[in-house]
Order: sequence, then C-alpha cells, then structure tokens
Amino acid sequence: MIILVLYSLLVAAIFIFAVLLCVYMFFSIVSHFAGSPYVPTSHKEVVQILQKADLKKGKIFLELGSGDGRIVREAAKKYGVRAIGVEIHPLLVWYSRLLTWWQKVHAVTFIKGNFFKTDLTTADTIFLFLLPKTLARLGEKMKRECKNNVQIISHGFKIIGWEKYHIFTLDHRPFPTYFYLLKREKGL
Repeated sequence: MIILVLYSLLVAAIFIFAVLLCVYMFFSIVSHFAGSPYVPTSHKEVVQILQKADLKKGKIFLELGSGDGRIVREAAKKYGVRAIGVEIHPLLVWYSRLLTWWQKVHAVTFIKGNFFKTDLTTADTIFLFLLPKTLARLGEKMKRECKNNVQIISHGFKIIGWEKYHIFTLDHRPFPTYFYLLKREKGL
C-alpha cells in the first residue's frame, strides 16, 4: 500500500514538473518572438551598469523585458528609485515578485505585459537588453513617448539611428552597454 502511495506521488510530481516545463518553454518561445529572449545579466555587470547610470532617489527606473527582475531589484535597493519591470513571460513575473518579496525590496513593481504597449512617459531611466530588430521598433516608440532628458541604457546592442543621443559605452564582454540621453530638439 505504501509503495502504491509513493509511486502515485512520484508520478504526480513528474506530471506537474512536465506541465510546468511545457508552460515555461511555451512562454520562452513567445518572449523570444516578442523580441526579448531571457538572457540573465551577471551581477557584476548589473552593479557596473547601475553605477554608471547615476540613478537618483525617487526617480522612475523602467526595465522593458525584465526577466527575473535582478536589475530592477538592484536599482531599487541600492539607489532608492521607484523601479518597474515589464515582462511578457508570466512565470518570470511570478518569480521576480517572489524574489522581491523574499529579499524585502520595496518600491518595485512587476507588470506582465508587452513593452510595446507600455506607457513610457513617466520614466527617467529605461533599461533594455533586447535584440537589434526589437530595439529599432522600440526606438521609434521611445522618441514619440519619452520625456526630455530620459536616459536610455541598452545592454548588448546599439540602438540603430540613435547615434546623436549616444553619450558613452561601457565596454565589457560578452555584451557592451550603450548609454543614450534623449534630448528633444527645440520647437518639438
């Protein structure tokens, strides 16, 4: 009898694991085609990037494609910003919220959503780790919606057509980080 119960528990555990793995893989594929495959940034790089960002307490830090939320949490914890992560992958949003609660980090919000539909008007700093094709599409949205002097940080890839906004590059391997300052031309 006990063997039957143990066997049933093992089969149930394997089934649950298989279902969760399928859900994870499905949303990983969806997020890849949405322009933001999940590739975590090392803690060392996160620290270096945020130091260079010169974030100010109380300002709004927005990450589009926030993955497990490590950059959002670090920005809120170390710099006192109001940090928002937008991620299409529901399991990563859930995991981000769990880690944020576990680490007792405040002023952090994670939104399950499409960053092409996200309001960018209030952000003071926007962090991106997206594919070049996605950056090109998003670049137009940022030019339309972002306020003057918003800092855009693109980890991994340049934003094509943004050369006039580029202020410096943090050169580290395997991915450099490009810093931009979106300045409105007079009369716009």
